[in-house]
Amino acid sequence: MNQWSPAPTLAVALLSFVLAAPARAADTYTVDGAHASVTFKISHLGLSWTHGRFNDFTGTFTIDTDAAKCSFALTIQAKSIDTANKKRDEHLQSPDFFNVKQYPTISFKSTAVKAIKGGYQVTGDLTMHGVTKSITFSLVGGRKLEFPKGVQRTGFSTDLVLKRSAFKMDKFKEALGDDVHIAISFEGTRK
Repeated sequence: MNQWSPAPTLAVALLSFVLAAPARAADTYTVDGAHASVTFKISHLGLSWTHGRFNDFTGTFTIDTDAAKCSFALTIQAKSIDTANKKRDEHLQSPDFFNVKQYPTISFKSTAVKAIKGGYQVTGDLTMHGVTKSITFSLVGGRKLEFPKGVQRTGFSTDLVLKRSAFKMDKFKEALGDDVHIAISFEGTRK
């Protein structure tokens, strides 16, 4: 006598449910410039630090439950460099440094993302001063909130060090350090 077993029927029903369920779309956020910053510091003569920031930047990022499907992109207007000294800012915009007429933007676009404790390890292409280099850094954060009502937010931050000479900005080596310490913090919003 053949006894009926519910297992195959149950498996087919579960598989049908999983296949029919809509896939959860990734969440895409726009960087909220009012709650974001791109700052840096560089050594002057080995005696002190000169601090600065970029005031004009935009970005988007996508967060998915599968970290490999996450992505991050940021575009900075090089002309927006601000060290609280107009004469120095004009020099930084000149061909001696950023050459903003020829290279108006600094951009980053991720090529790989993986989950780490407290955030993500992000690898991507940084283009600055006409040079593109692959860089890797840790983004920490990712807590989500609704503020104000109806607006979803999440945020991340990172600290990294770049060598300016790697981007063909190697003038004034005797006065300025090669290491540029960068701090980026941002919130993104989606409705």
